[in-house]
Amino acid sequence: MDLMTPIPSPFESADGLQLAVDLRHPSGCPTLLFAHGFGQTRGAWNAAAGTMAARGCRCVTFDSRGHGESGHMPDGAYHMEQFVDDLLELARAQPEPPILVGASMGGLLGLLVAGEMRPSPFRALVLVDITPRWETSGVERILAFMQAHPEGFASYAEAAEQIAAYLPQRRERKSEQQLRPLLRESADGRLRWHWDPALLANGLVSESERYQPRLLAAAAKVEVPVLLLSGEHSDVVSHRTVDEFLALVPHARHAEVPGATHMLAGDANDAFTAAIAGFLESLEPADVQQDAAKQPAIKQPAMRY
Repeated sequence: MDLMTPIPSPFESADGLQLAVDLRHPSGCPTLLFAHGFGQTRGAWNAAAGTMAARGCRCVTFDSRGHGESGHMPDGAYHMEQFVDDLLELARAQPEPPILVGASMGGLLGLLVAGEMRPSPFRALVLVDITPRWETSGVERILAFMQAHPEGFASYAEAAEQIAAYLPQRRERKSEQQLRPLLRESADGRLRWHWDPALLANGLVSESERYQPRLLAAAAKVEVPVLLLSGEHSDVVSHRTVDEFLALVPHARHAEVPGATHMLAGDANDAFTAAIAGFLESLEPADVQQDAAKQPAIKQPAMRY
């Protein structure tokens, strides 16, 4: 069996919504549960989950409700608590407490769950370029791109051109094969993004700002090991927000990935997975470390701690 190949493992949420879930290396250990950012899909983790599965980890990726191939709310009403509940149920469904790898929105949801639930359903947290208080200008840039093309695209080539302009740090443009999971063909023949437009229209985004006091309080209660990874060129987190987070969670480790932006895993996957592998080595018992030692080594990059 190819351990890097995703195995579809559909999951039903507590309120009956179908979530698209992929599993790599079903018998691996430890379990990594990857939670993507707002407007992304589980495909954002393909390279990272594949790398970590090859190293012996059991890797679970999923599309959040309203994203990708997961179900949409029939009434278009989305609220943060629904996403929190989905993550909690997915964590509890694993054979062991997973290590959450959460990017942006996924990391914020993880903070709420880890800080407010006792016992925590997570063994540890890896927060990917997100802190309880973020830089508004960076988030506004992301939302502006998500809202920029309501009319969709005439072709995959046009979509690839717009993504390349939004992510100039990426050397290669996305191929049609890479774009197919991110776009849907509408009745008018236009290609539109995979997410439910109601996610942007019903106040979910503005609701997130009101969660900042709760996020700060939750962070201060996190007891499990934490690794915060930030991008050198991120406009969503800053030295100010990182310092505030480390004061709230003094046992947390922080590493800055050189050359990366907010889209850290996509910008520098080798450095990203190497940092996670190093973090896991500090968590795993001797027998798991010995098993992991049989896997190909990942060269540790020059990280800023």
